[in-house]
Amino acid sequence: MPTDNHHALSDPGVFLNQVAHDVNIIGQLGSVPTILQTVAHTTGMRFTAVARVTETTWTACAVHDLIDFGLKPGGELVLESTICNEIRQHHQPVVFGHASAHPIFSQHHTPKQYGIESYISIPIFRLDGEFFGTLCAIDPLPANLDDPNIVKTLELFAKLIAAEIDVQERLERSASALLDAQETAKLREQFIAVLGHDLRSPLSAIQISADLLQTMEPTARAERVINHIQRSCDRMTEMVRNILDFARGRLGGGIPVALKVQGNLADALQHVIAEVQGSHPHRDIRVAMAIDHPVTVDAGRLAQLLANLLNNAVAHGAVDQPVSVAACCDGQGFELSVTNGGVPIAAEKLARLFQPFSREADAAPKPGLGLGLYIASEVAKAHQGTLGVSSTEAGTRFVFRMPLSPA
Repeated sequence: MPTDNHHALSDPGVFLNQVAHDVNIIGQLGSVPTILQTVAHTTGMRFTAVARVTETTWTACAVHDLIDFGLKPGGELVLESTICNEIRQHHQPVVFGHASAHPIFSQHHTPKQYGIESYISIPIFRLDGEFFGTLCAIDPLPANLDDPNIVKTLELFAKLIAAEIDVQERLERSASALLDAQETAKLREQFIAVLGHDLRSPLSAIQISADLLQTMEPTARAERVINHIQRSCDRMTEMVRNILDFARGRLGGGIPVALKVQGNLADALQHVIAEVQGSHPHRDIRVAMAIDHPVTVDAGRLAQLLANLLNNAVAHGAVDQPVSVAACCDGQGFELSVTNGGVPIAAEKLARLFQPFSREADAAPKPGLGLGLYIASEVAKAHQGTLGVSSTEAGTRFVFRMPLSPA
C-alpha cells in the first residue's frame, strides 16, 4: 500500500519547509486553477481545493472559492477536523451529496463543524506511490454526485496534478544542477587565473637568477641569488602541493594521512613556528604548549595545518598585535589553536572561510592560491577532527580538535 513517508522528516523545521515547498510547487502549476474551476463546474460545488495532507497537517495549496470559505493558499485546517485525514489513512475517495440525510455522514463531525452538505475528495498519489494529499470540493448546499463519471473525472485530474508535480520538481533539480555546474565553471576559471598569476612571479625569479649565476663567480652575491632561487622553489613546491591536495579533496578521495603515534609532537609544531617566525622576524608570535599524552597523527600533515593557520594569521592579523599558538591534550583529545588580533571577520565571510578561493574579489593581492584554510579543514577531516573559527573584537581564533587515537 502506498505511504506518505517520503516527506516525514525528523526535523520539524525541515518538515515545515517541505510543506511550504509543496505549496509553492502547486502554485507554479498553470493547469491547477483550470482544474479547480472544471471540478466546480462538473460537480456544481462552489469551493474546490488541492490540499497537502501529512501525518500532522492539512494545508491548502490552491483554492477556488465562491462561498467565502476563507481559506487561501498556505492556509491550514486542524488535521483531525478533516475527512482528508481519514483518506490519508485508507486511501479511498469519499463522496456524499447530502450530509444531513446520509446514514453515516449525518453524524460525522466534519460536516457539522464546517456546515457542509455536499463533499467529494479524491486522494492524490505521487508517481512513486507516495500519498500527497487530496483534490476536494465542498458546498453548504446539497449536490447531485450520483454520476460515477464525476469520480472518474476527478481521479484523472488527481493523476494529472501528480504528474505535473513530478515534472516541476525535475525542472527544479535540473535548474539546481545547472547552477552547480555554473559555480564549478566559475571556480575553475578563478583557479586558472590565480594559478597563472601566482606561479608566474617565482618562475620568472628563478629564470633571472639562473641567468645571473651563469655570469658570476661564486661570491657573496651569488650566495644571495642562490638563496633567492631556493625560496622561490620552496614557494612553488608549496603551491604544487596545495594544488594536489585541493584536487584530492574535490575529487572525493580526501587528503591521505599516515597516522602514527607521536611522542614528540611539540617538536614538530615548534619547528613550524620557528620557520614562520624566521620569515616574519618582526611579528610577535606567542606559544603555549602542554602536550602530555602521545597523539596518533600524521605529523607532517599536522605541521601543514599549523603552517596554513599561522601564515593566515600573520597575513591577515593586525601587525601591532601578537599571534598566539596553543596546543594541549588530555585523556580524550588533542587541541591546537591559532589566534590573531584585528578587525572581526563579518559573519557572511566567516561562513565561506573554509571554501577554496574564498578571497573577496576586491581584496588586496596576497601570495598563495587561497587554498590554505580549505586544505587545513581537509587535514582536520582526515584526522576525524574538526576545524572551527570564531571572530570577535577580541580576535579571530581557529581551533582544531581531534581524538587522541583516530580510528
